[in-house]
Amino acid sequence: MQEKIKIVIASGNKGKIKEIAQMLPDFDVVGYKDMGLNFELEETGSTFYENALIKAKAVSDALNVPALADDSGLSVEALNGEPGIYSARYSGDGVDAHNIEKLLKNLEGKENRKAKFICTMVMYFPNGKIISATGETYGKILHKCDGEGGFGYDPIFFSDDLNKSFGVSTKEEKNSVSHRFRALEKLKKELK
Repeated sequence: MQEKIKIVIASGNKGKIKEIAQMLPDFDVVGYKDMGLNFELEETGSTFYENALIKAKAVSDALNVPALADDSGLSVEALNGEPGIYSARYSGDGVDAHNIEKLLKNLEGKENRKAKFICTMVMYFPNGKIISATGETYGKILHKCDGEGGFGYDPIFFSDDLNKSFGVSTKEEKNSVSHRFRALEKLKKELK
């Protein structure tokens, strides 16, 4: 039996690592901390691409292996794209429930609830080669949580593709239409 090729994910988010592993069943997907690295990855960029590149390069440089990073977030039309690159730390403390609470409060009284999840993936190689791809999935923000599945903003994101919230969707359903899946599909084509 052929050994699976290892892909190191430049993320400490276990939900994200698990999701990527489910989308790449032919690879051995591991988080960078599982490889013995214990530093935190800084997100000092001003775009999803810049943040993904910073993380992938840091892990690739430290381990001398190709590293995959994504930066993703929720963009709400009525809030001029907020929370955007600050999605994970929108409330200031990084707690999903607090982020959701702040978003719903900021949307009070707004009729336009159109939103999209955006994901930019960057694969950084030790020789400096970079491959990147961006995926998006569209929907709207609900007035309250619907379901407890997924992570982040999933319980308040009503998917146009699935016609239900990511919070009540199965992992397989969400993974078939998610921004991360779409970015990864584009990235896989680039890798070939």
